Amino acid sequence: MSEIRIAKSAGFCFGVKRAVKMAEEAENACTLGEVIHNRDVVEALKKRGTPPIDSLDEAEGRTVIIRSHGVPKSVFNELEEKGISYIDSTCPFVKRIQQLAEKASHEGLQVIIVGDGDHAEVKGIAGHCKDPVIVSDATALDDFLEAFYRSRKDPCAVMPQTTYSMSVWEECRSIAEKYPLVSVYDTICKATCQRQEEAEELSKQCDLMIVIGGHHSSNTKKLAEVCGRHCETIHAEDLAELKMLMPQGRLHKDTVIGITAGASTPAHIIKEVANHMSEQILNEENFNFEEALDASLKRIYTGNRVKGTVISVGPTEIAVDLGTKQSGFVSLDELTDDPTLKTTDIVSVGDEIDLIVVKINDAEGTVQLSKKKVDAMKGFDDIVKAKETGDILTGTVTGLVKGGAIILYQGVRVFIPKSQANLRRDDKIEDLVKTTQKFKVIEVNEQRNRAVGSIRQVLAAEREAAKDKFWETAAVGDVFKGEVKSLTNYGAFVDLGGIDGMVHISELSWDRIKHPSEVVSVGDELEVYIKDLDREKNRISLGFKKDDENPWVKFENEYSVGDVVTGKVVSIQPFGAFVRIMPGIDGLVHISQLADRKVNDVKEVVSIGDEVTAKITGADIDKQRISLSIRALSQDGEEDAAEDEE
Repeated sequence: MSEIRIAKSAGFCFGVKRAVKMAEEAENACTLGEVIHNRDVVEALKKRGTPPIDSLDEAEGRTVIIRSHGVPKSVFNELEEKGISYIDSTCPFVKRIQQLAEKASHEGLQVIIVGDGDHAEVKGIAGHCKDPVIVSDATALDDFLEAFYRSRKDPCAVMPQTTYSMSVWEECRSIAEKYPLVSVYDTICKATCQRQEEAEELSKQCDLMIVIGGHHSSNTKKLAEVCGRHCETIHAEDLAELKMLMPQGRLHKDTVIGITAGASTPAHIIKEVANHMSEQILNEENFNFEEALDASLKRIYTGNRVKGTVISVGPTEIAVDLGTKQSGFVSLDELTDDPTLKTTDIVSVGDEIDLIVVKINDAEGTVQLSKKKVDAMKGFDDIVKAKETGDILTGTVTGLVKGGAIILYQGVRVFIPKSQANLRRDDKIEDLVKTTQKFKVIEVNEQRNRAVGSIRQVLAAEREAAKDKFWETAAVGDVFKGEVKSLTNYGAFVDLGGIDGMVHISELSWDRIKHPSEVVSVGDELEVYIKDLDREKNRISLGFKKDDENPWVKFENEYSVGDVVTGKVVSIQPFGAFVRIMPGIDGLVHISQLADRKVNDVKEVVSIGDEVTAKITGADIDKQRISLSIRALSQDGEEDAAEDEE
């Protein structure tokens, strides 16, 4: 009788459990790279709205989760510089190596990391020290140290990747200890050690070992290597891959099967594999060859709706198992109409999907299939229902056509007329392409499978809701941050979040300006406050100038009547010249005060841009008027001269 034995330490380790829990609890988040090396976990997070991203430029306002493998220090610096919020789920054991490497490097030691140079953990550790060296095995370590100590006598620090092979590390440690000035750090995770020891011991007792875990997982690959030394070993990512690698009829009588799993493998996958192997054992004696043959010869026809299991995912097509003698294929353009998606964004190995047979090639034994046609059938049902109920749907704008745009919903192309695309006339329809938008279905032609939608109606409804909410709570003095949406000759309109208010040109600057564009531009974010509200006319007057920036307050604190000031002539009028005393403050030199003689034309005495010195003869702060006199300075000089003669 065959038997199954499962390693006690198989499955999630502490660091992985911690990282997955943090990712599952995060809101409006994304992970920088795959949070752990397990496709099922990554896909589950993606479905709940926490997708992996390749660079911080893709964060788009979401919280970034640093994955369990850790990242270089430069990533944290970039997060801080860009003001992106983040959650650090780096495994504590990995974090410890990063700190050891950083400290050793700071103290002048040559840091040597033993591990896989392409692994995310090793890249992260290397990014915390200066000029690290990465070696993959004992031979590479010996070669480097021998060459290093021939040319230099500097101290070194040697530390392994947390998931490195224990047996190989023992060789590396022995070599490192032969050289002087070498500090050796045992940084392999204890859980990894225990897992490898258990797997090796179990593999000695078995005829077949099944190692479950991602092919990119370092610790899983090490488990497969350890087990492979003692018995036949199959490394499969999940049950679907195991079925391909070990077809029915593979087991022999009295086979002892061992099962272990990498640190990134969820418990449910281990359970699925164990249950499947138990069924295999029970079914071996009852296997019906005729039934299996009939299943393999099952006939399918063009237009059939079938179920298939994804067995491989390539860049341009996927292969599926239909349970027939033919091989099934789905090209990328039959997976989706969305040009922004890749095959890996849509399906994964092991997924069971609904398909329609497009073409059968009996000569080659292949079947061309379509997933998007099935999706379109389901999607169009949703669209018809949404038209009846008024529900709001969400889709991706894939491109522009004559008269409007196309939004893709569940494989269905919905036409959005240009008049229904944007809320504002000056908004560009081109800006919608490749964005996700909410829309309402306003017209359906079931006979032709066509639908028309409106993004504008959704935006208008949201705007009205925002207005209602605003008027319920808004009060004079409230402060908002808003975006400048448009400019006019008399002011700037600012979006306060679904409702616009206006900053009058006089409120934009303490200086005299001729147009709002001298101070702000469309798209600028301003901090404004409510100056006045007119609920009946739906008008909101906003203020932007700050009292602490008021130049008149500064003038009053720094100047007094009788002070002498110097400034430039900024304006000439028939009655006098205006002189800029300080930014935002102009004083008037009346024509009678320009000189100690009668002046008929101001331009006889001064020109715009001239620098002049004058005496403050009057200041009305309330009316914001300053009187200056050049003539008074001449009179003062004459009086001083007369006093000297006396």
